[in-house]
Amino acid sequence: MARATDTPDTTTDAAVLRLRRVSHTYTGRRRRTTVLKDIDYALERGTLYAILGPSGSGKTTLLSLASGLDTPTSGTVSFDGRDLKELGLGRYRNKHAATVFQQYNLLTYMTALQNVTCAMEITGTRPTSGSRRARALHLLEQFGIDRAMATRNVLRLSGGQQQRVAIVRAIACDVDILFADEPTGSLDEDTAQGIIDTFRALAHDEGTCVVVVTHSQALAARSDRTLVLRKGRLTEQPKTR
Repeated sequence: MARATDTPDTTTDAAVLRLRRVSHTYTGRRRRTTVLKDIDYALERGTLYAILGPSGSGKTTLLSLASGLDTPTSGTVSFDGRDLKELGLGRYRNKHAATVFQQYNLLTYMTALQNVTCAMEITGTRPTSGSRRARALHLLEQFGIDRAMATRNVLRLSGGQQQRVAIVRAIACDVDILFADEPTGSLDEDTAQGIIDTFRALAHDEGTCVVVVTHSQALAARSDRTLVLRKGRLTEQPKTR
């Protein structure tokens, strides 16, 4: 079982990502601000994690370090036993991890379909059957983006539709770890529940490690593990039954 403790858990066979003594400090003109303090945690395959915490607590910073978008001031982040700096941050992001950003980060000169197939091409993802285009269209349709919308420039889609395209783009690349920053924030309740269902299926049926930063108590309630980041410390919140 993964734990948030003062010493790393070295017994978790299912661990795919480990944070050991991770701290992060931002240096401004007049002062240094430490947002993460000696975080130790092991993330497991096949598990949906929700990370909660007040605004400004460092949740997005933690996500950036775990997803290889930044490196910690001290401590290590390891994927399958290899330090991300040794593995290569670019290789890690390209082959093993995908991130759904709060601001979508779609290529605005492309259609929804092109955004998905382009990501598959960049990462070298090939469907087990059919073409990349067919796989992308199928996934988009599952998320309520029909063919007409899929072939439309993404700027002509609503914010909620763009968020769904961003999620499909990440899922289509068949990564080991999926990170998401407030993925249901701009979605209606029914669509949000569908997204949570998808994340649970990815974790439980596909063995993906899914890590979601969220303010949604509904998502946290349906996660396998709920983590709380407060004052730079990460703790696991017991699940109530």
